[in-house]
Amino acid sequence: MSTTSNVKQIGPVLATFMVANNMIGSGFFLLPATLARSGAVTVFSWLIGTVLAVALGGAFARLARQYPDLTSPDDYIRPSLGRDMGFLATTAYWLSSWIGNNAIAVAAIGYLVILLPVSDGPGVQLTGQILLIWSMLALNLLGPRTIAHFQSFCVVFGLLPIAAVLIAGWAYFDSSIYFAGWNVSGESDAAVAFGSLATVFWAFIGLETGAMVAGVVRNPKRNVPIATLGGILLAGVVYMVSSVLMMGIVPVEELAESSAPFALVAGQMFGAWAIPVIAAAAALKATGTLGGWLLVTGESGARAAHRGFLPRFFGHLLPNGAAGQGLLAVVISMTIIAFATVSDTVGTQFETIINMAVTLVVVAYAAAGLSLLLGNPERPAGPRDRILGMCALLACGLLIWSTPIDTLMGALIICLLAWAAYRGFPRRGQTAK
Repeated sequence: MSTTSNVKQIGPVLATFMVANNMIGSGFFLLPATLARSGAVTVFSWLIGTVLAVALGGAFARLARQYPDLTSPDDYIRPSLGRDMGFLATTAYWLSSWIGNNAIAVAAIGYLVILLPVSDGPGVQLTGQILLIWSMLALNLLGPRTIAHFQSFCVVFGLLPIAAVLIAGWAYFDSSIYFAGWNVSGESDAAVAFGSLATVFWAFIGLETGAMVAGVVRNPKRNVPIATLGGILLAGVVYMVSSVLMMGIVPVEELAESSAPFALVAGQMFGAWAIPVIAAAAALKATGTLGGWLLVTGESGARAAHRGFLPRFFGHLLPNGAAGQGLLAVVISMTIIAFATVSDTVGTQFETIINMAVTLVVVAYAAAGLSLLLGNPERPAGPRDRILGMCALLACGLLIWSTPIDTLMGALIICLLAWAAYRGFPRRGQTAK
């Protein structure tokens, strides 16, 4: 286990922005188009989703106090729930991360295709998505430092034009456009608000990262809860404000059909010249996010392999630190997912992928809540633990209730197959911390 004695630790402000940045990703660029198919009433989904994220964030902040050096869900799940549940939560979290990477690629290509002299069709989207995935694999094979520099460049130059749209956009906001598209789903407002929770919650995946990096946060007992809850609230406000703004500038019918909603809104505001500028910025930011999450996927897969949860080749690292073999297997799997989920519109494909990713990550979140609720012999559950654990489980239950049944069945089959493989084949990796 690594130590942090020689690492320069960060304070609550930087930690808060780190947590928020981990949540503000592909959902920021495509969720407005996906939600526009239901209407502006989804603002209530953002409000409810933020409350659920705060409930889960409180549970992870508590776990960070109890396990300050945790690096995997297995660290806090195994002591309370045993080895098998530690495996399921760790593996579901890992699966969610690389399945969700496809959604990031979808978002990037949705904007990038605007800059290319090609038609915007399913075949072009699929080809671009696959090329982008494999390009980010090649970049990851150059090592973590290369990806870190690339991601930093993408964040700086990708978000500045987007920020300009968010700031200047309120001068173009038309309340009549917004309320004309309040609910176009044909269902009740309540049904839409709760039915969109699983989709909205894609924006909050990453809320646990404050707990996962508690070792580099100064005074983690105080600052990790601040960073976690502050980051969730900041991300929730940014997502909700951007969604409301865009639905008040462009009618939801047009927004729902767009593969690049921010570029569409920028064109309405500033003219045709702004469309390629915003498209390039959004594509750059999403591409950097994809490269960074591939790095996280490789590293989490390697840690899972070291614990005996994945085949040993996932744990093999290149001399530069890249998880070469594991990432290759992941990218091949992502390519298969890309073919399996191709749709007529980017928004539809994006929603299909993120619903599966959210369902799988909820397994890890529910296990976290249950481990707090039950405690273990070394750390018995106190009243606060039980309250936070119960709130986390209620949040997970609501997210599962709002998920389409076919997505739930798919996630269940994936978990059962993974568990059967784990129990049925020899485990040659380390099974202890």
